[in-house]
Amino acid sequence: MERPAWAPPGIDISVPSVSRIYDYYLGGSHNFEVDRQAGRRAMEFMPGLPKIMQANRAFMRRAVRHAVAEGVTQFLDIGSGIPTFGNVHEVAQAASPEARVVYVDHDPVAVAHSQAVLDGDDRTGVIAADLRKPKEILEAPEVGRLLDLGRPVALLLVAVLHFLEDADDPYAAVAELRDALAPGSLLILTHASYEGIPLTEEVAGGVVSVYRDIRNPLVMRTRERIIPFFDGFEMLEPGLVSMPDWRPDRPAGALDGEAAEDPYAFSGFGGVGRKA
Repeated sequence: MERPAWAPPGIDISVPSVSRIYDYYLGGSHNFEVDRQAGRRAMEFMPGLPKIMQANRAFMRRAVRHAVAEGVTQFLDIGSGIPTFGNVHEVAQAASPEARVVYVDHDPVAVAHSQAVLDGDDRTGVIAADLRKPKEILEAPEVGRLLDLGRPVALLLVAVLHFLEDADDPYAAVAELRDALAPGSLLILTHASYEGIPLTEEVAGGVVSVYRDIRNPLVMRTRERIIPFFDGFEMLEPGLVSMPDWRPDRPAGALDGEAAEDPYAFSGFGGVGRKA
């Protein structure tokens, strides 16, 4: 297997990665054949997976613009993946030149590619760290350099919490991050769920088995189990909803572009909360 020039030395390119599969779904070019094979296998069960990822990205962009409109110009994006067109720093800096962003991921390809993309951007940084270890994230030099935790920060946990099993205690990790944030900070979150998927749970479960096979368990939580991630935050209207339904860029009754016409776009949940 030939190693592309952009692949960091030392990583095993025979093992699929969640962030590179996501990149493949979004039409990116930073993925290997092993990632594409896993992505195609998952799409045999759920052909609308790329639409779900597009809905995630569209939600993220609307939420980032909303944060800037509320005066929040600091962003901590954990599980940020491989930066593709319209990523957090592009959206935030287009809305406010003052915006500062720290990307966090534990995938070496995502980190290396982020560093290459961000080279020369002194308002944006990237760190290699894991959501399961919030203290390491909060104490990272790049966080200290770019973010003032005494002022409101938008914490992004977009399409990442469903890769933490209950044994990892994701609720405690989110609570530890919340406690480090100033009042007025925002939590921007999306999470996979069987709710909203236009398939039986049995068929959709095939996707879960694909991720289990690549040793990245995908945990489908119900709406009732996602809501507690917002403990300590006041949910902003319209609450925890399907992603195209969160403050859509469309007049009432109109469809939100192509993604919303596809029933898969309404799979899972997205929401934003504000720390009191």
